[in-house]
Amino acid sequence: MRKIVMVTTALILSGCVTVTGPEPQQNPPAQPVVAQAPPTVSQNRAARNFLAVVKRMEPVAERECRRRAFGSHCDFKIVVDDRKGQPPNAYQKLDKNGRPVIVFTRALINETRNQDELAFVLGHEAAHHILGHIPKTQQSAVAGAVVGGLLAAVMGVNEAGIQEAQRLGGAVGARTYSKGFELEADELGTVITAHAGYNPVKGAAFFTRIPDPGNRFLGSHPPNAKRIETVRRTAANI
Repeated sequence: MRKIVMVTTALILSGCVTVTGPEPQQNPPAQPVVAQAPPTVSQNRAARNFLAVVKRMEPVAERECRRRAFGSHCDFKIVVDDRKGQPPNAYQKLDKNGRPVIVFTRALINETRNQDELAFVLGHEAAHHILGHIPKTQQSAVAGAVVGGLLAAVMGVNEAGIQEAQRLGGAVGARTYSKGFELEADELGTVITAHAGYNPVKGAAFFTRIPDPGNRFLGSHPPNAKRIETVRRTAANI
């Protein structure tokens, strides 16, 4: 079912494609070399591209969800967050009924240069849901919090210290598999994008225009070059 709505409330995210800056690094990795970035498009053209991509991609993503994630909610709801000042970003979350919601900020839609880039981002976020990354991340966070709290208690830390250890343990647990989840979503997102008739390699060129997070310990995203290589390898095997 195709449904695009404008949302203005705070959103809980899981797994994202973002254009916000990375944390400082001592040895920043080299950016992928590209001959020339695609030309920018007007906001009206970007909006029309988005509507066309949603119409074409949503049934493919839902079909892939029903095929791979038996028992999961596969009726994707695709929304636009048009709040002013929001950075270019896209992410997937679940509503209170467990329905998968894919959120695009207006800034990200305007940042893309063609339908292939929008399609790849949508496919990537749909893949997070199909692969069950939200519950896996939550389980990992809970396990980390339990371990952190137990270690603090054994060491004789006071109540405030135990709570802080649980918070830190949960954060570490949530980040433990995040890079792997991003690459898995890139791989399945490539398949979904290609099955919808778009070019995922052309779509992944979006990574060449955003800050590279590098390969930081417990970072949330893998290096851009590794993501692009994953897309190219997967596309070559389709």
